[in-house]
Formats: sequence, structure tokens, C-alpha cells
Amino acid sequence: MTKRRTRRRPSPGSRGRSRSGSRGRSRRRSGRRARRRFNPAIFIIALILILGAVYAVQSGEDLESLTHLFTYSNNKADLQSYFDIKGKDDVAIVLGDKYIEQRAKLWDGEYYADIEVVRNNLNSKFYYSKEDGTLQYTTPDTIITANIGEKAWTDSQGGAGEEKYVIAKEADDTLYVALDYVKKYSNFSYEGYTEPNHIQLTASWDEQNVATIARKTELRIKGGPKSDVLRKLDKGENVVLLEEYENWVKVKSEDSLIGYIEKKKLKDERKETPEPVTDYKEPEYTRIKKDQLINLGFHSIGSEAGNATLTEYLANTKGLNVIAPQWLYIEDAEGTVGSVGSTDYVKEAHAAGLDVWVVFDDNRNKENFKLMDLLPHAESRAKIIKEALAQVTLLGADGLNLDFESIDKPEKSQPFIEFVREMSIACRAQGIVFSIDNYYPIYNKLMNIKEQGVVADYIILMGYDEHTNSSPEPGPVASIGFVEQGIDLVLNDVDPSKVINAVPFYSRAWYPNDEGNTTCEVVHMKNIDKYLSDKGITVSWDEETGQNYGSNTTSDGTQYEIWVEDPQSLAKKIEVMKSKNLAGIAEWAIGQETSEAWDVITSYIEGQ
Repeated sequence: MTKRRTRRRPSPGSRGRSRSGSRGRSRRRSGRRARRRFNPAIFIIALILILGAVYAVQSGEDLESLTHLFTYSNNKADLQSYFDIKGKDDVAIVLGDKYIEQRAKLWDGEYYADIEVVRNNLNSKFYYSKEDGTLQYTTPDTIITANIGEKAWTDSQGGAGEEKYVIAKEADDTLYVALDYVKKYSNFSYEGYTEPNHIQLTASWDEQNVATIARKTELRIKGGPKSDVLRKLDKGENVVLLEEYENWVKVKSEDSLIGYIEKKKLKDERKETPEPVTDYKEPEYTRIKKDQLINLGFHSIGSEAGNATLTEYLANTKGLNVIAPQWLYIEDAEGTVGSVGSTDYVKEAHAAGLDVWVVFDDNRNKENFKLMDLLPHAESRAKIIKEALAQVTLLGADGLNLDFESIDKPEKSQPFIEFVREMSIACRAQGIVFSIDNYYPIYNKLMNIKEQGVVADYIILMGYDEHTNSSPEPGPVASIGFVEQGIDLVLNDVDPSKVINAVPFYSRAWYPNDEGNTTCEVVHMKNIDKYLSDKGITVSWDEETGQNYGSNTTSDGTQYEIWVEDPQSLAKKIEVMKSKNLAGIAEWAIGQETSEAWDVITSYIEGQ
């Protein structure tokens, strides 16, 4: 049995008590109060602070870091979700300083990018034909073709080769192209990262704002101390500065994570320009350039009989140096090229000092073929090009003018521009001038005028039809604002030495039809005076449109109005063209004009 030890209290009046006295009792009561006030939570917090301070001292951090430990979130962001990674092959893309929606793939150690990413950001000349199962790349003189899913390629000069990787693969109804293959024909850089999979694509070398991390900090998804952490940034790392806020800065890290850090954690802000990649030397696209300003008259010819009007029409022209007769067309569903051309016509034009650029359009006979059944196929494109140039050569003409105006849907855009590239190769090889007619880009942005401006000799803007019979309200054929805006848009992408502006030799007269809707009829310039007289219309100059305008209500209650294309409006357009240093003028169409119109045009061509 264990005895419990007891402690005997001193009896009253004992020596012990007399020694301690009342102060002893007071100390005992104070001790009891102190024990009652002890709080374990406070003790734990104090202990953490002490340990944190010891850690801060040992790790060389300052007291601010200690505060940071308890006030800033340390929650690690889920980078798989952040990049929306959907599988082991899926790769997010950082293009320049932005995340983009399109994806890349990592297959067998090779990076592949979505064909749209390649075309829109790295090199626009790659053409994917889903119909043929091929990927094509076109240079000034060669077409290089690779079958989808294969390593081998061939070219139109008889060359062939094989890469160490599959050149292009399809997945999820998307074509992915090996970036190493794209680099064979392009200047850009890429760098891949894992955990998670993302890739940095760099195709521009503009000056950047850069800074250095002054002390260890966190890169966060959003600006604010409670935002999740993408990763730690060490002292001495460099970041690209993207956007600056009051206390936070949006940055891109060295491993291409884009997030936010505190502004006070930066030092040595500076500007740097990345060293450009120049591995690939772009081949030169040579062109035929005439020594004088072009003055091209379109000749509307519906059949072979129309060729007989040349003598009459030329007799009324002045200063013309190129004539463009409407001769070539697609004849059938196989892509056979038909012609209403005449060698005698070419001889007469040459004798008059004119070059002949044969117009090849897609409007005539269009009920017998579908353009989108032909252009996506390499074999059909080759057939059309071969036969068209054979006709130009047979006729003894000097150039080909492509007038495909049915490129009105996005799916037609890529086959059309590939057709243009391939046509340019054939024209360049045979020394034939290659020009292309285009709607003003205000109305049609599918024809890729920028690429046309690279491969063609001349781009002709059809500077008319601002308002047509399908317009919701009446208006001019070509107001001065419309003309200037269209030219400026094209000059954003094409050298002015290649740009020709086409002017109208016609107006549209507006009136209500039997249903009460507004309609119009075409009135040729040479017939304008008679039309105004017949309708009792008096015109006056409208500065806003740069045209003479008039309207009248006839005795039967019909209201007519018209914006007139005449030598005065033509002179206003030419002023704009001269100020933009264009390559010349074209007219639609000879036989519709007045002699005064040629006086205005000749002054322009002769530099007066």
C-alpha cells in the first residue's frame, strides 16, 4: 500500500507563519490569480511567432516575410485546371504574352500546333486540303506537298524528302502541324514546359518592359494576397511586365506563367528587345512592274462577236496603255477553261500600243460548275491554271487578270488564296503579268488581299458598287469617302506600287418599283445628260459625296434621284489616288464614258 504524502500546514502562531506574515498570503493569492489567467492559445501563438522569427533569421528573411507568413494565402493553384489541360498529350499555348484558346499537342516528343495557330500567327502560306488529305506549302516557284499522317514530302520541281517525324496529324477534327516542320519555312521560336504541359511561341521581337525579382515572392493567379499561388519566384528571376496596377503588376515568368506579383517585389525595371530568330531566309517574290502608271480599260465582252467593238471603242479613248477583255471562263464541272478570245484582237491592241491582260472570271457559265468542287483539289487547280495560261499564250496576250467574285463564304477563302499562289507561280515562270480584281475590303475580307499583295504583280480595287440594287437605301456608286477608305484599308497590307484603283463609267438612278420598294437602273456616263433631261433633274455639287446630286418628282408622281459619275467626280477620285501614290487607274468599262473623262484620266497618267 502506497502512502500518500501529506504536507502539514503550519499552525497558527508558528515560526513559519510569523516569518511570512501577510505578504505570504498575498503572494499565494496572486499566484492563484495568475494561474487562472493563463491562456493556452496565446501561448501557442507566441511559440509560433518565436519559431517563425528563428526561421526568418536562419533563412535570411526579414520581418516583413514573417508577417507575410500569416497574412498571405499559400494555397497552390491547380495548374492543370488553370491551363485547362485535358489529357497527357494536350498542351496549352502562350503566344507572345497571352494565353490563347487553341491547343498544341505533344506526340512522340514532338510539338504540334493547330493549323489555325500556324496560319494566323506563324506562317500564312500553309494550306490544308481536307479533301485531298494533304498539307501544302508554296514558295515563289515551288509547291511542297505532304500527305497527312506521313513523314515524306514531294515538290512540284521533282524533289522529295522525309522528316524524322510525322509532318501533320489529325485529331478531334483538327489538323496539327509539327512545329519543327513549320520552322523550315518560318522565323519563330518555341519552348515547351511540363507540369503542366504548355508551350511558348514567339513570332515577334518587339521591345519589352522587364524587371528582376528583388526578393522571394509568389506569382498569383490574381492581384491580391488571398489569390492562389501559381509558383514561387526566386530572387534574381526576370519577369516581363504586362500590366501595372496600384500595388500589383501582371507579369510573365521565365517559364511562361502569367500572373500577378506585388510591385514592391520588383527592381531594375528596364526595356529589352528579344533577339530575333533569322534561321529562315524568305525567298524573293519577283514581279513584273511597268515603268509608267497603268491606265487599264476593262472591255465587257459577252461573246466572240463582242471582240469586233474594239476598233470603235479604242477610237474614243486617250492615254490607255492596257486593255482587259473578258475572255476566259470555267466551262464545266471538270474545270475546263473556255475562251471567247481572239488573236486578231490582241494584234490590233498591240498595234495601238496596248498590252492585253486577259480577264478570267467565275461568273460566266456558273450554272455548269461549282467553284468549291474544284478549288480545294490540287489536281483541279493545276488543270485550271495550266489551261488558262495556255489560252493566254495561244492568244499572244501579255497578262492574266483574275476576276473571281464569288468568294463570299469563309470556307472558300483558303482554297481561293492557294489557287492564287499557284497561279502566281505559273505566271512568274512564263513572264505573264498577274493581276487580281478585288471588292473593296469594306465588303469582302475573305480574299486575303495581304497575301495577294505578296504574290501578284498588281491588285485592282473595284472602287464602285457602294450601293447596288440590293442595297437597303439609295446612294452613290462610289462616294469619295468610300473610295478613300477602301484605298487606305488596302494600303495597310499592300505596297502602293501594286495597287490600281478602278473607277466607274456609270451611275445608278433610283426610283420606286411597282411594289413601292426603291430600285435602280444603270446609266452610262455618256448617257447621263439625256437621262437628266428626260427626268427633269437638275444636279448640283455635293461636297460630302464628291459628286453631283439631283432629284425630281415627275408628273406621274414618281420620284427619281441620282448621284452622278462624271469628269468632275472622277477628278476628285484621282486626287486621292495621286496622294496615295497608287500604281494607276482602271475603268469599268470602255464604251460607257465621255471624251471629257479621258481628258481627266490622261492628265493623271501624264503627271499633269
